[in-house]
Amino acid sequence: MLAYYIQLGLRSLRRNPLLTALMVMAIGFGVAASMTTYSVFRATSNNPIPEKSSQLFVPLIDNWGPEDAAQNKGEPPEAMSYTDAMGLMRDHRARRQTALYPVAPSVIPADASLLPMRESSYAVYADAFAMFDVPFLYGGAWQASDDEAHSATAVIGRKLNDKLFNGANSVGREINLDGRSYRISGVMDTWDPQPLFFDPVNTSGFGDPIQLFIPFTRAIDLKMATNGNNNCNKHSGEGWDAWIRSECVWIQYWAELPDAAGYRDYLRGYAAEQQRSGRFQWAPNVRLYDVPQWLEHEKVVPQEAKVSLLVSLGFLLICLVNTVGLLLAKFMRRAPEIGVRRALGASRKEIYAQFLIEAGTVGLAGGVLGLLLTGVGVFGVTLVFAPDIARLAHLNFSLIALTMLVAVLATVLAAFYPTWRAAQVQPAWQLKSN
Repeated sequence: MLAYYIQLGLRSLRRNPLLTALMVMAIGFGVAASMTTYSVFRATSNNPIPEKSSQLFVPLIDNWGPEDAAQNKGEPPEAMSYTDAMGLMRDHRARRQTALYPVAPSVIPADASLLPMRESSYAVYADAFAMFDVPFLYGGAWQASDDEAHSATAVIGRKLNDKLFNGANSVGREINLDGRSYRISGVMDTWDPQPLFFDPVNTSGFGDPIQLFIPFTRAIDLKMATNGNNNCNKHSGEGWDAWIRSECVWIQYWAELPDAAGYRDYLRGYAAEQQRSGRFQWAPNVRLYDVPQWLEHEKVVPQEAKVSLLVSLGFLLICLVNTVGLLLAKFMRRAPEIGVRRALGASRKEIYAQFLIEAGTVGLAGGVLGLLLTGVGVFGVTLVFAPDIARLAHLNFSLIALTMLVAVLATVLAAFYPTWRAAQVQPAWQLKSN
């Protein structure tokens, strides 16, 4: 019977090509608009490290006081001062921990035909690689002893390795940064978590893949200024030493924790100790966010992505309302046919099956059109969104499957009222009137 109903549905679609075309276009355009915007929303709201997102935490400590916190709804600054970052590193209350900040050294190729370049770079501690599940193509992370020794070592990305060493294993070789040599301890495989969860403060959550890591301690020794935000609530003083001793916040801090409650108590105790020492003149004000909470706190999902998704879903709803009207007109024009079928013994259940399957074929055709338009839309999202965000939208298998599923399911749901009306046709009245 299923094959027979599909055959009836296809025959009915060919009988009214104009009406069929209108329904297919309504479904196709509605689904394409919603799926295109959903592809962007999905990419920007993605959990970038699902296996560990509940174990990685950002601690925040209020080192500015209640007056500044009041301007931020009572929240501490969204970064950490050098004093607090080093205090937490020394106490080492986490399983793994790292302070990090963006730097901008010039990469000077050994090949004189190549110009110096800047790549997205960070100063971190060795724990960062295991914490963030960074994959390696060659070698691995430097050791904790390299952090303590302030060693001139580096981890580079696959793309940078291709530029400098033609993709060869470069572990143990030297890379020139700002005229200083660094020994390469590892080459990362492709690693591009989106959003960039470990530093949304400086990247807004999106940016190019990181291609260079150097030890935090080495960067501080060389007085490498941050290539990101540097926020101060008062003048920091002149010179490097005054700056790192100031209350300016510019460091991101991450901790991998088996027990978030215990670490939160530790943070309160740390802030209370700073209060007792006279550095803080206010009660402890600390926060501890896991990855999803931190991304939500930083409002990583662009507002335009949320608005566009809501608008496109509204457009899909309008298209479905129009489809309901078109299906109702189409089905009710076949009232005599329905009356004859009912008179010959067809049940209401069989009428439901026939017309819902027919609606499903309309949805399938609309899904194919929507899929083509979604592909065009994904390539055209750069007209609406910033390039760093637009590049995340991809037409992959899951989006293809979802597009077809939404098209068919939405059309079948839209067909329930017209099908119900069709199933209520009285065969006796139809036979008498015809």
